[in-house]
Amino acid sequence: MNSATTPSAHDDPYLWLEEVDGAQARAWVEGRNRITEAELEAQPSYTALRARLRAILDSTEKIPYAGCHAGLLYNFWRDAVHARGIWRRTTLDEYRKGAPAWETIIDLDLLAREEGENWVWGGVTWLEPDGALCLVSLSRGGGDAHVVREFDVRERRFVPDGFNLPEAKSDVAWIDRDTLFVGTDFGPGSLTESGYPRIVKEWRRGTPLEAAATVFEARPDDLSASAWTDATPGFERAFVQRQIGFYSSELFLRRDGRLIKLPKPEDANAFAVRDQLVIELRSNWEAGGTTYPQGALLAADFDAALGGQAAFELLFLPSPLTSLDGLTVTRDALLLTVLDKVKNRIVELRREDGRWQARDVDLPNMGALDTWAFDRVASNRYFLTMTGFTEPSTLYLMEAGTDAREPLKSMPAFFQAQGLQVHQFEAPSRDGTRVPYFAVMHRDTLLDGDNPTVLYGYGGFEVSLKPSYGAISGSAWLEDGGVYVVANIRGGGEFGPGWHQAALKQDRQRAFDDFIGVAEDLIARKITSPRRLGIMGGSNGGLLVGAVLTQRPELFNAVVCQVPLLDMRRYHLLLAGASWMGEYGDPDDPAEWDWIARYSPYHRVRAGQRYPRVLFTTSTRDDRVHPGHARKMAARMLEQGHELLYWENLEGGHAGAADNAQTARMWALTWTFLRRQLGKDQAA
Repeated sequence: MNSATTPSAHDDPYLWLEEVDGAQARAWVEGRNRITEAELEAQPSYTALRARLRAILDSTEKIPYAGCHAGLLYNFWRDAVHARGIWRRTTLDEYRKGAPAWETIIDLDLLAREEGENWVWGGVTWLEPDGALCLVSLSRGGGDAHVVREFDVRERRFVPDGFNLPEAKSDVAWIDRDTLFVGTDFGPGSLTESGYPRIVKEWRRGTPLEAAATVFEARPDDLSASAWTDATPGFERAFVQRQIGFYSSELFLRRDGRLIKLPKPEDANAFAVRDQLVIELRSNWEAGGTTYPQGALLAADFDAALGGQAAFELLFLPSPLTSLDGLTVTRDALLLTVLDKVKNRIVELRREDGRWQARDVDLPNMGALDTWAFDRVASNRYFLTMTGFTEPSTLYLMEAGTDAREPLKSMPAFFQAQGLQVHQFEAPSRDGTRVPYFAVMHRDTLLDGDNPTVLYGYGGFEVSLKPSYGAISGSAWLEDGGVYVVANIRGGGEFGPGWHQAALKQDRQRAFDDFIGVAEDLIARKITSPRRLGIMGGSNGGLLVGAVLTQRPELFNAVVCQVPLLDMRRYHLLLAGASWMGEYGDPDDPAEWDWIARYSPYHRVRAGQRYPRVLFTTSTRDDRVHPGHARKMAARMLEQGHELLYWENLEGGHAGAADNAQTARMWALTWTFLRRQLGKDQAA
């Protein structure tokens, strides 16, 4: 397929569905929702499943994950009583208890009622290191655009005449108690083509936003601009970042009103850790006569690096099967989360006698590990979570320098996992690459090709799919005999930047080939068969399943396509789409459109072709991936005579749902569709 035969935007009969709140579009959405709800909510298993999922989401036994500020632990919590949620705090001693005494700081349900707003929590930005002020972000309906309001946690109230920003995709950070870095919608020309702040200003308390002084301006075709302050005592620094593209940036130190560019490759991440500059490489880099490989982590004296005299130390060296998955900073240590054959381990780094010393933290090799600092400035304590496909998450408190783990909280078992086993297989892709995948199934599963199976994938933006405890998928699918599969295809970050870059732009087809290879391997092993195999993915994963749907429809009998990209001719013109051209390419460039057109699902779908049944789900309030993608794809397929279901939540942003009730309904519809389409209810 080439650009000469591909419908252009001018030939698109469904542009009206891109009008998010257009009367005709909303009527179409409401009509499709009624059809989907009437069919799926009438299924015998639906009501009980929805109630069970709601009970899981509302459970008071979930782990109340917390972050520490000024010695207190803060947590945002939703349950049956607090549908929108409460922001609350407690002490560590209380947190250790089975039923801690929490102090509510903000009751979002109460605030929404008082203000007549549809508030969804967006998080807080603290005045560090121990200030009583924060900036609270609230969105209407769950989108990426937020209102930002200053809040005093001692008084437990919004600051009268305090810092206040109207709804926008803002980026804000404290400089000091009376000054902010602000990137927001300042008016025409102040946003990039991707819809993010282009200009960073310094805004002083008590002055109008219009009077804020400009600190930095990015180019209109850059992704964004931002600034922040590192408040580590003794190492206070201000930084400004020009985000050129999704994977390229320039970082500046702001000193005495001047911007000093830090020495790093454009595609590398860099940050300060006390007296050190730490750089994470996405490509090979020559520095000081040494070539460092992509995926490596380096450190050098910050001031020496600033003066061009850096002597880098190698903190992490990747291998073909290992990559850096995360990094946590404590007072005296760096904790590296390493992904080794798609399972985690932790390496602790401490600086002794002017050199970095490494040791492995003694932990079970069971699946996914995540760490975050208890207080990166004041202590070496950190939180650790351990989880697996069949093991509920456990939260520990640890301290750098020791392997001792203090258990704090454990998630209950929300589904019956007895007899389930986790297998890690490899599938050959079209070009011979071995693609790993996890398959979770009962030990008594017969390899007769008759097992209802759901294959999940993502394959983009360096996102790694690790083992995780799926209370919802376990309850809805695994518990009564379903097989659940997670594919670690190229485009993800499972094996470092090279694994991601192998499926960028003109090589995108490799991600689809990998996913197809896993599906074929599941069939070849007789774990399942096309009649029993369904696929699911969201966002970039929605593009994945949309592309595979059009390329190999005979392999599947059900597709769940969530908040997807599908019209790759216009994706860069819709909402944040322009920011992803580093991933997919530029459709306005004829040479690049030529290879994008080969997989763009909206342009590949055909009348007369038999496709598996699809459930499209999206959100009206998704201001990241435009709901027009799913709307238009569904409309075109319906016009061509294909059978499908479409459901659009009226709230929820890119997550698809704004509260537990909406989330339970969305997943109950999704899993009911899969159970029915793959014959699971009859099999059960």
